Amino acid sequence: MGYTFVSATILLLLITDPIGNIPIFINSLRSVSSPRRARIILREVFIAFCLLLTFMFLGKQFLELVNLSDLSLQIAGAVVLFLIALRMVFPSAVIDTAASSPEDEPFIVPLAIPALAGPSAMATVMLLVSQAPDRRLEWVMALLVTMIVCAVVLVLADRIQRILGDRVVMAIERLMGLILVAIAVEMFLRGIKTFIGQLG
Repeated sequence: MGYTFVSATILLLLITDPIGNIPIFINSLRSVSSPRRARIILREVFIAFCLLLTFMFLGKQFLELVNLSDLSLQIAGAVVLFLIALRMVFPSAVIDTAASSPEDEPFIVPLAIPALAGPSAMATVMLLVSQAPDRRLEWVMALLVTMIVCAVVLVLADRIQRILGDRVVMAIERLMGLILVAIAVEMFLRGIKTFIGQLG
């Protein structure tokens, strides 16, 4: 089963996880003045978009350079997604602690990378293009919509956390993680099925 524009956008939103990233962005920007926070968030989202776009267009060449097949990328991407999803369902305090006491204004790390453009997001955009290279424009639009949603959610992060509360934000993140676990398992099973078919 191939991805559609809607399913690809949903998948990218689940992986970039803007709701789950709200605490990380708030903690990282705590020492930054309020008027400047929005500009920093938009800058970091733009950097993440450019990085993922680069992987989307150069992903095929990268696979050929390191001698990897589309199938191996699909299975590896499923494993990485599964690990990311487990971290969302069972969050670790280590990540929040690492991002909670910034001394300087954050730049690229940890907001653009790995919060938004992490290994799972890079693997996913490469996977989308490798499975349907003729629909590259569609995947670019899906990535663009994803980044716009991320930008809006993260610019409004303070308000969202105040309105919903910490418990609701955590519940949403765990629900998204659960859905992502199911997507990762489905990707893995499709990869194994394709591999078994190639053996026959």
